[in-house]
Amino acid sequence: MTTPSKTKKNDVFDDSVYETMLDDAFDKLPLKHTENSRFEIPNVKGHLEGNKTIISNFLQIAKTFERDPQQLLKYILRELATPGFLNPNGSVVLGSKVSASRINEKIKQYFELFVKCPECGKPDTELKKERGVYVMSCKACGAQHTVKYH
Repeated sequence: MTTPSKTKKNDVFDDSVYETMLDDAFDKLPLKHTENSRFEIPNVKGHLEGNKTIISNFLQIAKTFERDPQQLLKYILRELATPGFLNPNGSVVLGSKVSASRINEKIKQYFELFVKCPECGKPDTELKKERGVYVMSCKACGAQHTVKYH
């Protein structure tokens, strides 16, 4: 590491040495990550069984969002206007044929409403019920917002 040298005038650092030290410090900083490279909404995986749709990675999606699977399921079922349930093996059975693109669209809507912080846009949030109202607290920026939960 370069040690700063002093000039004879007024004991001030030499500008070139300062610039070199500043460049060294910037080179040691970690690269800035974009928001999209860190977090991706997983797409549903599943299949049709007769008149039913089976989502096999539902628990993985809920875990990625750090949300209760029952809350996510309640939202999806209401938005799709279809009956359904969570199997003990972790898959979800929907009572009608639903396309994967439509399910993915509803999961993205859930993410925008109940996971993504409206202030900073990061997914690092918690959803808690306080005095009968759901409050979303961001772990990244500290913002708190009430959310209308169905």
